[in-house]
Amino acid sequence: MIVMGAPLGRHEVDALAGLLAAQWERLRSWLEPDGAHDPAHDPTPSVLPGWTVADLVAHLGRGMSALGACRGAGPGVVTLSLGEYLGTYPERADEIATVTRAMAEEIRPDPLRALDRLAAEALERLTELRRSGDDPVVWARRAPILLSEMIGSRLVELVVHGDDLARSVARSLGPGPLEPGAVGAVARALLEVLVDRGGWDLEVVDDLAWIRLATGRTPVNVTGVAAALRTRSPADSVPDLGGRLPLL
Repeated sequence: MIVMGAPLGRHEVDALAGLLAAQWERLRSWLEPDGAHDPAHDPTPSVLPGWTVADLVAHLGRGMSALGACRGAGPGVVTLSLGEYLGTYPERADEIATVTRAMAEEIRPDPLRALDRLAAEALERLTELRRSGDDPVVWARRAPILLSEMIGSRLVELVVHGDDLARSVARSLGPGPLEPGAVGAVARALLEVLVDRGGWDLEVVDDLAWIRLATGRTPVNVTGVAAALRTRSPADSVPDLGGRLPLL
């Protein structure tokens, strides 16, 4: 489980790193061309407004490259929590879209090979960073953050956009692009962000339904929230989260 703001032990960080690698491998396998369809070259609109399927595929590489860009930080650095780090996304939405489209154009001749390179660099950097401590502070592109929470942010990227792709591309054969363990970790992490901001005692009922609510993929309403979350005490009702969602 990803714990907000608290350094994790080596075993827990190793488990997160393993989840990230497993989620990447599963998503990468799913991206292989299927007959006449090739998601990495698909110019049709995705379920994410303003983004094509090929844009989403390119964005996966951008997300992994953020881990590859991390560097070790010295002692005494004040870190962002996972919630604070993810909270920088809305103000950077235009920049993220512009950079993603530029990357999609740059890698268009062979996007999957480019993604393989970026992912390999990211996972190699992760191995290097893990040598410097159980859960060291690292400098990401925007701010310092615990390595465990940087891994968590990359899991969020892969799971959320993997789900975007699954809902954008009709594929009936083979396993889907999401690793169940990674989906569960992301659902718990996003719940921790919500609870940290509001103080409620909640638990997840449906991981994917909650992730879609938390990230603005589905409308926020009483029925949807009740299907995704519940209170730990049967005597309590799920709070009105209309003003709190989506988280990003």
